[in-house]
Amino acid sequence: MSVYISTQKIKKEWTDYNGHMNVAYYVLIFDLNAAELLMNKFHMGEKSAKETNKSTMVVESHITYNQELLEGDEVDLNLIYFNHDKKRLQYKFEMVHKAKRYLASTIEILALYVDLNKRKVTEFEDEKIKLMNDFILKNGSKFNSDNLVFYDKIKK
Repeated sequence: MSVYISTQKIKKEWTDYNGHMNVAYYVLIFDLNAAELLMNKFHMGEKSAKETNKSTMVVESHITYNQELLEGDEVDLNLIYFNHDKKRLQYKFEMVHKAKRYLASTIEILALYVDLNKRKVTEFEDEKIKLMNDFILKNGSKFNSDNLVFYDKIKK
């Protein structure tokens, strides 16, 4: 199971000389069309960075390329796992071909919460912890912790 985040259509400029989507654009799609939407739910996206000078920064990622995508293909981006501690986020997305329903790619992320004024890791505010915990409570039964690379990095 998973939590649907968004749908994206593969653009011609994202394809390479092999006729399929170039590897760099998988990360772009996950970042702009899944991670940024997730961070906005927790008040940690672009608006928060500009207003509070606090944001998340990715420190590790693990991506799989399971099956190729072609120009014009549509993909669903789904959250398949999310967790946090006092200053870290761990989440994993999947990219699924919308029509054919095959798994095209996954990405697992470990991110830190950062005070942009000090350029140092900081702890989440209580409001953000509540938002994340409520989200986990509501959606946790849909998460799949199989094959997580960063599972031991969250310090609860």
